[in-house]
Amino acid sequence: MKAIVGTIIVIGCVLGGYLPHGSIGILIQPLELVIICGGAFGAYVIATPGWAIKQGFSKAVGLAKPNPYNKEMYLELLGLMFKIFNKARREGLMAIEADVEDPHSSELFNSAPKVAADHHVVDFICDYLRLMISGASNPYQLEDLMILELDLHHHEAALPGYAIGEVAQALPAFGIVAAVMGIIITMGYLDAGPMEIAHHMSVALVGTFLGILAAYGFVAPIGNDIVNRANDEGHFYGVIKTCLMANLNGYAPQVAVEFGRKAVPHVERPSFQELDEYLQSIK
Repeated sequence: MKAIVGTIIVIGCVLGGYLPHGSIGILIQPLELVIICGGAFGAYVIATPGWAIKQGFSKAVGLAKPNPYNKEMYLELLGLMFKIFNKARREGLMAIEADVEDPHSSELFNSAPKVAADHHVVDFICDYLRLMISGASNPYQLEDLMILELDLHHHEAALPGYAIGEVAQALPAFGIVAAVMGIIITMGYLDAGPMEIAHHMSVALVGTFLGILAAYGFVAPIGNDIVNRANDEGHFYGVIKTCLMANLNGYAPQVAVEFGRKAVPHVERPSFQELDEYLQSIK
């Protein structure tokens, strides 16, 4: 929703300031768009891995949806971690083996539907619980492994956004290319009347306008928002890591999830009382 509102504001303000004195028709130049957008997209394809191109389009479309990493999502995650740790503490680590091996059929994971819907998150939780069940109890080694995996994951999650940001940097230059080509075309009409020359010059300048508008009004914000959501996703995984490490270090389930609560970004962090009431409600 935020992305849609921002797009409306950009278009509304730019056209609102132009239309009282100009014609919308001169701005509609499909061939200029082919030069600018086609050239920028070709450079994007050359410079970006195929998987990142696919994710870039998918994540750009996903920006129309609300950011999933809100307070409710964090509460659900902390509640799930509490249930897992509590069951393991009462019945032993082997008691959660079935949940870890088949999380989609697990009552524990299905009690947190928002978390369970993200298979990457579920895989991350289950992989490390599986290691703990298998006897990997050295907290330093597991923490190093988590840090390595999270660094790789964040790099992959943010790369599509950075690649789109590079496209934004290139668009004004392709706008200049379109403008120069328009001027070259105008040179062929020097023997025509002043109005026709002025028309071709206007069309040429539209290329620069479209390149700059596309870059800083749309493409750069999309790239930045994708990177911001990758950062939010990284914070979410950081909370999982904090909970798992606290549990591995022997803290009680209630204390382990409190460690995780403190790792939640401040703007989405539930209070101690909110978390306590939520845990009481799901016991």
